[in-house]
Amino acid sequence: MSSKAFASSADLGEKTQTLEVLADGVYALTAEGDPNIGAIEGEDFLVCFEALATPTAAREWLSKLREHTDKPVKYLVLSHYHAVRVLGASAYDAGTVIAHDTTRRLVAERGEQDWASEFGRMPRLFKDPESVPGLTWPTQTFSDTVTIDLGGDRGDLELKFLGRGHTEGDIVAWLPKHKILFAGDLVEAEAALYTGDAFHREWSTDTLDRVKALGAEQLIGGRGAVARGREACDAAVEQTRNFLSVMLREVGVVHQRGGTLKEAFESTHAALFEQYGRWPIFEHCLPFDVSRVWDELSGIERPVIWTAERDLEVWNKLQGETR
Repeated sequence: MSSKAFASSADLGEKTQTLEVLADGVYALTAEGDPNIGAIEGEDFLVCFEALATPTAAREWLSKLREHTDKPVKYLVLSHYHAVRVLGASAYDAGTVIAHDTTRRLVAERGEQDWASEFGRMPRLFKDPESVPGLTWPTQTFSDTVTIDLGGDRGDLELKFLGRGHTEGDIVAWLPKHKILFAGDLVEAEAALYTGDAFHREWSTDTLDRVKALGAEQLIGGRGAVARGREACDAAVEQTRNFLSVMLREVGVVHQRGGTLKEAFESTHAALFEQYGRWPIFEHCLPFDVSRVWDELSGIERPVIWTAERDLEVWNKLQGETR
């Protein structure tokens, strides 16, 4: 049997980026399953949502955005701490970098390890890694909600913590005037979930209930296409919930009967593959996802820190050989 390439290390093909105008002054960049990113115009400033993995990658996005607006970036909003979302922050020259209180603590606790881990798993996303000046630190944090007045008749942008999910500190950006939601990695639209730092039971119930209750009519998830229309937005939430619920069920059965982590992985892979197996990063994510579910069901409340060494250990144990 042959070994599978580690995580996304063999995914070296460039993805086509698409900048979409969702409403007047509201932009999203999608890229065939690569991390999504967005921007919202205020009257005389910009709010950018997510930062990409390096300043060089971020500057490519900003050059596309500058075809539509030359307003300065006043706020950079980080939905959570993962390296591919935050390490490009210096390119924005933002006056304020906003994240959740817990995200700041996670950067301090595990930011360096996460940087090395994600670089090893997804090297293609780290364009010109030498351009990263160091860890990204928020300059403003909050616990529940922050409201940004966009000025004029543009309404408000509401940054919200809706509960633990993809990490301990995920936040969303909500435009009530347009019913547009930037959901970060709390929701994926036809892209597999990474849940190695997740709280599966809370995410799959209360947190996603709160996301759905916002009533989004356009939803930009962490990866995948923009969901348009209430039905499609709700479907994206439920697709995410189902992925989590299936993992909890399959891993739970094996865990309860005293089986092994490898058995739990095989069972979960079989249960998810028909619906999710062809979606971006499915094979990459699943070993780390199942490992975290197993830990959670074993009473390990907070995710164990992922290091480059631990990544390889889990990968070789669960996904190192093709079936």
